[in-house]
Amino acid sequence: MRVLILGGTGLIGAAVIRELIKHRHKVLALSRSTRSMAMLKALGASPLRGDLRAPDAWVQSVRRVGAVIQVAATFTEDMGQVESKALEAIIQALGRKDGKIRLIYTGGVWLYGATGNSIANETTQFQPIPSFFWMVETSEKLLHTQAFSTAVMHPAMVYHQKGGAFSRFIDCAKQHKQIEIWGDRATRWPLIHRDDLAVAYRLLLERPKLTGHFNASAQIGVRVETIAKTIAQKYRSPNGFKVVPAATVRQKYGFWADGPMLDQQMESSRLQTLCDWKPVITDFATCL
Repeated sequence: MRVLILGGTGLIGAAVIRELIKHRHKVLALSRSTRSMAMLKALGASPLRGDLRAPDAWVQSVRRVGAVIQVAATFTEDMGQVESKALEAIIQALGRKDGKIRLIYTGGVWLYGATGNSIANETTQFQPIPSFFWMVETSEKLLHTQAFSTAVMHPAMVYHQKGGAFSRFIDCAKQHKQIEIWGDRATRWPLIHRDDLAVAYRLLLERPKLTGHFNASAQIGVRVETIAKTIAQKYRSPNGFKVVPAATVRQKYGFWADGPMLDQQMESSRLQTLCDWKPVITDFATCL
């Protein structure tokens, strides 16, 4: 299948490209710089020069693909507006194309809010942090858009050997600085390695009749304290961790900082049952 990826040089996107190329899909990926073009070529994708913020320059290319995977994230205050503009341009461009194309849209675990001792599944009501409420509205709109056969992927906290969700922790541990835990040491994070997540995207891509919401989590909920201690030990950092009050974190980092402070658990039985998806890495400590 020929696939357009938005966000192909990011944490998730690069892994998805590798997985798709490995399984002989043709990948076209949006690129806004010479550096990202070189990275995409190295991954095996064909770069499409353009910017998510200016879709008119590239949007007609969607008429040449059978699927779109949206994994782009700016983490700016206008992220919702930027994404909405790009997706609306795609819908308009497809208005003149026969048949539906496959769309995999990326939501996320933060849309479930703080689950505490409950374990979120695809029937759990969304309670997103305020700065990501727009994502719930967008996903519902896309699920009912006639141009698409839509699946919405909700990844757990995504990591890999060098970082991802663990980047702050690893950077501090390497420098033998105290790792900052935001809010509460008892906070739990559902976890997934980006390579396992990439397989989940491919399996959903190849099953266009499967629509709706799909969670992707290899570990239901791991205490952030456990993650911090494990990383500190790995890098032989003697200074361990410290807990930073939530109010201090919000003041310093702004609108998105509530996400990592949510105490969450999430399972992915729907993805495993319908796609026969089985994560390979089920303990984050084994791949640090």
